[in-house]
Amino acid sequence: MASKTSPPNTSETKAEVRIAPLIADLLPLLGEDPTREGLLKTPSRVAASFQSLTEGYRQTIVEVVGDGIFAEDSSEMVVVKDVEFYSLCEHHLLPFFGRTHVAYIPKGRIIGLSKIPRLIDMYARRLQVQERMTREIAQAVESILAPAGVAVVCEASHFCMRMRGVEKQASMATTSCMLGNFREDSRTRAEFLSLIRSG
Repeated sequence: MASKTSPPNTSETKAEVRIAPLIADLLPLLGEDPTREGLLKTPSRVAASFQSLTEGYRQTIVEVVGDGIFAEDSSEMVVVKDVEFYSLCEHHLLPFFGRTHVAYIPKGRIIGLSKIPRLIDMYARRLQVQERMTREIAQAVESILAPAGVAVVCEASHFCMRMRGVEKQASMATTSCMLGNFREDSRTRAEFLSLIRSG
């Protein structure tokens, strides 16, 4: 019996069909020959790449989390640290990438640990600024769990600083969003920061 394959995502296919000609028109403006062998498939490759790098627009919190919320009588801090992410700067469409650390203090509900990286990816795979992405991740965790507190710290390197402009290759940007107990209690905040800095 032949195996069944899922039909292609028509919205993505239509978008790719529309993006590819735009890339083909861009290449000559950059000084390139779009008929050169190495560039013949570049427009379609770039279109598919953009679809993948912006798939967060086509996801929702409900879809990403699914049935990953569980009732649990726990009030101890939960920390998921060093989650890699890759995003695109909305100002230059250049990559920025790094690590995100997320913590929350449960109040009757916990989330499956694999869901936190999925939430991070959902927001990272959009045109972003690091400050907004950090806040969106924290607000998403708060909205689905209603915990006693949420903390998010993002550390990233931006190609718009590495490749252009000031060209500072070793620079890093750090952003944070503290909600609930993490904002109100300095000891809770200090414990979180100590945990993400430990080896």
